[in-house]
Amino acid sequence: MRMSDKFPTLGEATRVWAKIAALSFGGPAGQMAVMHRILVDEKRWLGEQRFLHALNFCMLLPGPEAQQLVTYVGWLMHGVRGGLIAGLLFILPGMLSILALSVVYVLYGDVAWVSAVFFGLKAAVLAIVVQAVIRLAGRALKTWLMRGLAVASFVGIFALGLPFPLIILAAALVGWIAVRGGASEEEALADTSLLADIEVTPERKSATFRAGWAALAAWLVPVLAIVLLAPESVLSEIATFFSTLAMMTFGGAYAALAWVAQDGVGVYGWLTASQMVDGLGLAETTPGPLIMVLQFVGFLAGYREGLSVAIIGALLTTWVTFAPCFVWIFFGAPFMERLRTNRRLQGALKAVTSAVVGVIMNIAIWFAVHVIWAEVGVSRTGMPVPDLSSIKWDAAALCVLAGVMVLGLKWGIGRVLLVCAACGLALSMV
Repeated sequence: MRMSDKFPTLGEATRVWAKIAALSFGGPAGQMAVMHRILVDEKRWLGEQRFLHALNFCMLLPGPEAQQLVTYVGWLMHGVRGGLIAGLLFILPGMLSILALSVVYVLYGDVAWVSAVFFGLKAAVLAIVVQAVIRLAGRALKTWLMRGLAVASFVGIFALGLPFPLIILAAALVGWIAVRGGASEEEALADTSLLADIEVTPERKSATFRAGWAALAAWLVPVLAIVLLAPESVLSEIATFFSTLAMMTFGGAYAALAWVAQDGVGVYGWLTASQMVDGLGLAETTPGPLIMVLQFVGFLAGYREGLSVAIIGALLTTWVTFAPCFVWIFFGAPFMERLRTNRRLQGALKAVTSAVVGVIMNIAIWFAVHVIWAEVGVSRTGMPVPDLSSIKWDAAALCVLAGVMVLGLKWGIGRVLLVCAACGLALSMV
């Protein structure tokens, strides 16, 4: 620890978590950039290697890696209380915003100008997802092996329909065997950040495990109660589906979206593919984890039975989505801190990150197909197959414009969303 710096109090850290939550727009890529700038560059609370170690661990977990990362760092600094404050603050602004926008969507979404705005937002969302692929690829795909894993992951999930957990496990195994990168003991000792000297004491480890059991009960007890008391209800469907999703979707929001889009649209009929893209647009315009789009899905699922059930469905979706994140962090973080200089583990984590790049490319193509073409079929492996004659030229042109703004001009997320929404309005008038 640098002697000139004072270790932040819980109150000081809470203000920083609130700031990160307020600035966390644009999905995982943007959120990671905000966290890195504040925690590593400005505050110097974390060193580069420790930040990447925590990030790679969170990429390996099911659920939203950004929320898990901020929970991890909060726990590292101030124990269980710090982890809870950091994790809950990160999702609170987005939860309230999405809930309010969902009500507006179902009440006024059929109004022409509202539909036009969402038409424009879809193009911006597609450009943002492509940007996420490029940014993550630039950070993760440093070797030919990592690039090969990304390509294999994309082919496996897009063309062959392989289960995502199988892809992740295979990538981790390859990384464990073949990759020798990662933080060395010397790099760890050279860390001069404020948290460099933090060690997990037996007392903290015990308290963290108790918090993990409490989080597990807080997640599963409501689910079991709903399933037993109302087994045929939409709330039971929401509780079981999104709880399963919380355990099985590795690689964050983009990895979860393919599964939600396929089952929420095709199996349960909760919403249409167009509404799914609208929901992602809502999530992109609000702070917090991009996976908050699941709350929008839960809201529409419950809306079939009334607005009150929709609100309950939305909150239930958020609860069963994020409660497991605290379980994974509180049970796993103490072990990961002990293993942060293990080269083989670092190799496995980096390989998983590479595989996730291929999965995000899969969801980028899924969204592109549904935004640009009016009629989209599905192959036997679940691959989207558009009717090329049904192309929507106005949507295609707007997607190109959004791509130029995001990738060429390097505009910020908020600016791109505003311009695309305005273009959507203009096109509707024309």
